[in-house]
Amino acid sequence: MKLFGKKISFKGKKKIIPDGLWVKCPKCSKMVFNKELYKNLKVCPYCEYHFNMTAWERIESLADEGTFVEYDAGILPEDPLEFEGPKTYKDKLREDQQKTGLKDAAVCGICDINGISVTLSITDTNFIMGSMGSVVGEKITRNIERGLEKGLPVIIVSGSGGGARMYEGCLSLMQMAKTSAALQRLSERRIPFISVLTHPTMAGIMASFASLGDVIIAEPEALIGFTGPRVIKQTIKQELPPGFQRSEFMLTHGQIDIICRRKFLKDTISDILNIVLNNKPAISNTLA
Repeated sequence: MKLFGKKISFKGKKKIIPDGLWVKCPKCSKMVFNKELYKNLKVCPYCEYHFNMTAWERIESLADEGTFVEYDAGILPEDPLEFEGPKTYKDKLREDQQKTGLKDAAVCGICDINGISVTLSITDTNFIMGSMGSVVGEKITRNIERGLEKGLPVIIVSGSGGGARMYEGCLSLMQMAKTSAALQRLSERRIPFISVLTHPTMAGIMASFASLGDVIIAEPEALIGFTGPRVIKQTIKQELPPGFQRSEFMLTHGQIDIICRRKFLKDTISDILNIVLNNKPAISNTLA
């Protein structure tokens, strides 16, 4: 190579940057160092875009350290319809189990949030889009019933773009009624239920337990609804309002109660529970 008329040679090994050190933000297109992203709870430091979190990352961000105890981890999904398509249901389950390390799309248990004992259920969008089959519905129902039995507030964090899981047919649709009925019993006992909606929360999950919270919190710009905006637009042949089905639109129209940035979510939940359970003022000023 010539530089200013002089020959320059580069000797030595070429430096190779390992894959996975940086991630491109889909909103602002800036490159973010992965360690910085995880330190910031997977929120872009430039534009506040909220990346998806796994179930265990959610638990780590919400539960007091060392307090989470998982329940019903051994329940395994089955293939009652022997569903076949481009991939069989068994193949799809096997692939996502290997990819995520989960047995199904929900992780449920009991933990403390800023010292308040709660039941905590998370649906993980990385496992068949967080859709609700028999296992997800059963685990969430059991965790609601655990709250009933122990008198503990129920927290469910939903991340489901898949709704009821088509691979299980009517068995998956039944979970909508089952989880909703369990929440009705919880309401009759006046035990609080906080529903947290993340991107995306759609279809059968939004049409059942996710929309039934005494307080409904959503992360910024989360897609929330039943049918997606693209399908609605094609069906009604009309332009949709700006921001349709995003958290901010839903807050304006009364579908949710609070939009909360991820770094304030834990304190916001504990503030609400302190007010409801103990008639105490908010201690972290997240509700100010």
